[in-house]
Amino acid sequence: MRKTCLESVYKLAKRNKKVIFIGSDLGPGVLKEFKKNIPERFIMEGVSEQSVVGMAAGLAIEGYLPYVNTIATFLTRRCFEQIVVDLCLHDLPVKLIGNGGGLVYAPLGPTHQAIEDISILRTLPNMTVLAPCDANEMKNLIDATLKWPHPTYIRLAKGGDQIITKKNRKFIIGKSVIIKQPKDCLFLTTGIATQIALGAAKKLDNEKNIKCGVIHFPSIKPLDSRTLLKWIKKVKKIITVEENVLSGGFGSSILEFCSENLKEDLHKISRIGLKDEFVNDYGDQNSLLNKYSLNQLTLYKKMISLVKKK
Repeated sequence: MRKTCLESVYKLAKRNKKVIFIGSDLGPGVLKEFKKNIPERFIMEGVSEQSVVGMAAGLAIEGYLPYVNTIATFLTRRCFEQIVVDLCLHDLPVKLIGNGGGLVYAPLGPTHQAIEDISILRTLPNMTVLAPCDANEMKNLIDATLKWPHPTYIRLAKGGDQIITKKNRKFIIGKSVIIKQPKDCLFLTTGIATQIALGAAKKLDNEKNIKCGVIHFPSIKPLDSRTLLKWIKKVKKIITVEENVLSGGFGSSILEFCSENLKEDLHKISRIGLKDEFVNDYGDQNSLLNKYSLNQLTLYKKMISLVKKK
């Protein structure tokens, strides 16, 4: 997904002379064509993420459209003050691309696992938070960000994930996508959790005749309130699914919305995500997703137990 994202940024730069790429210690092979063909708008800094965000803010004030890319934990934890004061306070159109959202960097341990990036950034005024589920959606998402006038965080998954979205579907910031039509119950998802939920929903259909839908929210902030108002009332049970800590994450945003707009339906909603603790285990992404019960089988069993309750 990272490769698709950065190639899409390069295509934007070829179309628009205001687009600038700023990377932080990403390695010599990243965007070689960009560096060769548009060197004046390709900036590769060292391990200086806070300076990079400040630089991007200055360029945005001068009318440029900076796209910043580095590892998600460094971009969100280390640069939080710069994101708040330099970007969000001035509502600047800087796009922050975070490599390795969730448990992608499982081999490197808790310092590299961005398990709270959604929670951190969705609290900030003027900030937009996006989490695509596959490479198709990533391409369409990058195109949509070009004219978006606000600071934006784009959460990248590992890449090589199954393609589940349509190739030429227009991406609209603030809108969700119905991946599988709901009837009895519903998974509300974001990022690669959408793929996990889709597998569970198909299994519920095939093995239990439970017609479970999947609605994917690539736009976590702003949230698609119209879709929530329509579908939450129509189904019996709902589970939110995210590769993020539950505290302040995607599921929290759904509960916050319902507490203000659909109080009578709050009882329908359960959440599945990461616990409020650091992930001190090592391995690969899938092994940690299984260890922390963020997998197809967990979702399948949880939804069955909820649907059976009267």
